Amino acid sequence: MLAFPTAFPIKIMGRREGGFAKDVIEIVLRHAPDFMPGTIETRPSREGKYISLTVTVNATSREQLDALYQDLCDYPAVVMVL
Repeated sequence: MLAFPTAFPIKIMGRREGGFAKDVIEIVLRHAPDFMPGTIETRPSREGKYISLTVTVNATSREQLDALYQDLCDYPAVVMVL
């Protein structure tokens, strides 16, 4: 069980398309306004078709995380959220 608040890393994998990282940042900021975009870790896939972004948010509740995961999963360019 998580104790809140806590630093919570989320890995978002998606198609390497223009604006993917920017759109992910906008989604994350909707749910975690104190998120620092400069802290994103980025890793392209071996063939460059996909990109993995790791964001660490200051999670304040399970509801906040559930809503963030849902919005990320609903974004068409996202393939997987871990």
